[in-house]
Amino acid sequence: MRVVIQRVSKASVTVENEVVGKINEGLMILVGIENEDKKEDADWLSKKICNLRIFDDEEGVMNKSLLDVKGNILTVSQFTLHAKTKKGNRPSYIAAAKPDISVPLYEYFVEKLKNESGTNVATGKFGAHMEVALVNDGPVTILIDTKNKE
Repeated sequence: MRVVIQRVSKASVTVENEVVGKINEGLMILVGIENEDKKEDADWLSKKICNLRIFDDEEGVMNKSLLDVKGNILTVSQFTLHAKTKKGNRPSYIAAAKPDISVPLYEYFVEKLKNESGTNVATGKFGAHMEVALVNDGPVTILIDTKNKE
């Protein structure tokens, strides 16, 4: 699994002119799932995300986690995170999992985030054309891939 995590002061997802997910302070997470990804990837990732110390403490040092600040989470499935651009100019998405694999794993990941964070997790609409709006706070943007645990 590959994610892009952004610390936000607010974020929302709109589908066909309707807001389907919205948060205030917290994390906006773009999620890409590969064919080889398993529940163990989602388990590790959800724990890592909720405990990342990327929120400012009283001295302005990134020393607090989402759990410490009682932040919100908005997740959006994004297969394009697995784009391969080595050949030519048209990205290949062959590494991205098809819906029969990605939908159940994405839903499992969202449930793990809910359990780990103790908060509701807003989401986009899987497979839909989404408009994502956010205010990146910092800016703070972190990439994590469960294959290399970085």
